[in-house]
Amino acid sequence: TFTFYILQTILNCLNANDDNNLKISLFALSDLAQTEPSSLKKNFSDIFILMGKIYEKKELDEDAIKNVSFEVPKEDGAKEIIRDISLAIEEHKFVVITGPNGGGKSTLAKLIAGIEKPTSGQIFFNGEDITEKSITERANMGISFAFQQPVRFKGIQVLDLIRMAANKNLSAADACEYLSEVGLCAKDYINREVNASLSGGELKRIEIATVLARGTKLSVFDEPEAGIDLWSFQNLIQVFEHMQKKNTDGSILIISHQERILNIADEIVVIANGQISKKGPKDEILPQLLGTTSAVDMCSKFTQGGTQ
Repeated sequence: TFTFYILQTILNCLNANDDNNLKISLFALSDLAQTEPSSLKKNFSDIFILMGKIYEKKELDEDAIKNVSFEVPKEDGAKEIIRDISLAIEEHKFVVITGPNGGGKSTLAKLIAGIEKPTSGQIFFNGEDITEKSITERANMGISFAFQQPVRFKGIQVLDLIRMAANKNLSAADACEYLSEVGLCAKDYINREVNASLSGGELKRIEIATVLARGTKLSVFDEPEAGIDLWSFQNLIQVFEHMQKKNTDGSILIISHQERILNIADEIVVIANGQISKKGPKDEILPQLLGTTSAVDMCSKFTQGGTQ
């Protein structure tokens, strides 16, 4: 029957990851429901199974953390840092994870990058289980990770670093474009060494330039505001605002409790005591956080005497 043919086509599309024909077949099934509802009733069980498969496929197509826990051994027993967290990161989204200090935010970022391995649970990227994959394997698949404190490389010039990130022999002019995107005067930095002569803010922006050069599907930034002055922070916000507007090729995940970074997010996730306590669109979640340690005003921190 025509119903059976449609169901078989849907199944074939699922197995072949053929999203375009899958949509066409689902539309045909919808039309059939309008014209021949009795036909669908006869095949209800098959349709129910297929809908389950489609839902499962949609979940696997996302970059997802599923029931992930992480604990560290201690003399008096294991300490649980992350407790059964599940989180999907949609494509082209700018997501900020915030929450009280010690809640597990940075640990979660390191689990995604492969710096730490979960005690239990699974991590998916592009529909593939990457839980046991190394940092290098994840980087080659399209995950970038920016540390709280960028690494200095004595003897390596900024141009060399950007070329390594892009994995090709970029011209100086092409490399300069990435520096310009993060607000640095390219000619003043392209031939400088990535060493102690650079400030924390300069290093942060150079590191972001390397992330842009890589063009990865998922870029993870762990507390990018850490260790930089107010002027550098204001420039950093401009860089992230630019990235958010241009975010058409991948997803951005930032660990931060700075209000100005939270304010440019598409979605906000709050982690406390190793678990997700809130999650949703910025306009829904941010008002609940204002005035708490999960949404700190950078300017007020400096007027109160320092960055700690």
